[in-house]
Amino acid sequence: MLKINRQTDYAVRVVLALAKRGEGTRLSSSDIQQEMLIPKSFTSRIVAQLSRGGLITTFAGRDGGITLSRPAAQITLKDVVELFEGPILLSQCMQVKGEDDCPFQADCPVRPRWGRVQVAMMREMASISFEELAKEALGVPMKMPSLV
Repeated sequence: MLKINRQTDYAVRVVLALAKRGEGTRLSSSDIQQEMLIPKSFTSRIVAQLSRGGLITTFAGRDGGITLSRPAAQITLKDVVELFEGPILLSQCMQVKGEDDCPFQADCPVRPRWGRVQVAMMREMASISFEELAKEALGVPMKMPSLV
């Protein structure tokens, strides 16, 4: 089964909580933790990784908190998933570098299709901004794309 890990899911929740508040708003990690039902044991690691990845900025002190590093419209689901999961590969064969790595590479009818599916999935995740997710979470009607 292809599935993201819990830490990635929680990271999406952190970014979404900030995106819902609007640009420049600071929230404490404990506020985000409570609102988004994130276990305390995960919060500091997730915040640290999001900060290292350049998606959020942290501020220490009494007036500190967390804010998005750039507008929510410029942060995508793909950004967060790749930061926590690394490169997304649907099949091990998508990682093949040279002809010697796979004896079937030259005649494989499946590999190009895995590639097309992977490109479509990555394109879709890259098209989903946290601005869009925040609006949806706040009940702003969104035009749903056709799945066909």
